[in-house]
Amino acid sequence: MKVVVETIPAFPHHIGVRRIAVPLLLLTLTSLVRPGPAQGSPDRLAGSDSPYLKRAARQPVDWYPWGPEAWERAKRLDRPVLLDVGAVWCGWCDLMDRESYNRPDLAAFINANFVAVKVDYDAQPQLAAELERAQAALNLPSGLPLTGFVTPGRKLYFGGSYFPRQAKGDKPAFEDALKQALRMYREHRSQVERDGVALNEER
Repeated sequence: MKVVVETIPAFPHHIGVRRIAVPLLLLTLTSLVRPGPAQGSPDRLAGSDSPYLKRAARQPVDWYPWGPEAWERAKRLDRPVLLDVGAVWCGWCDLMDRESYNRPDLAAFINANFVAVKVDYDAQPQLAAELERAQAALNLPSGLPLTGFVTPGRKLYFGGSYFPRQAKGDKPAFEDALKQALRMYREHRSQVERDGVALNEER
């Protein structure tokens, strides 16, 4: 990019045009490289030791790592948690990232209605196993990626594994699964709280 700084003839000579132009130029260049909201949440995930979480740092989804900050936000906003458990070596996880989590339109819907939490299967195998058991108790499909919908009180109530961009066979499109999970949470809350499978509060 070529930046042109023009001299203003009427500018007082004792202030010095160069002193003003350089900070303005730096401010312009900084604004061009600063990440905006559509670039996700690099501050939360980029510093992680997990390559799976690092890979998601620039996705437009506003991801949180598993931890108290995410659960406090879910309670404060009264939103369900969208839980993605995967691994850097998982081909289906990579496919779902490309088909769904990298889509700005779908990410905007997720950010407006859920608290999104990303978990590395290799870094937290006990948590992943607990989630798999909870999905089995609800007769939900399991495997990687593990996609779960959880209440702010940590009750798994809906989910599955890989959801395609468009419906295929008995697999609904991920967008439809998101809407179904949101509808269940908002319109059938008592049933969700009653039938959901509790997750370990201490993890």
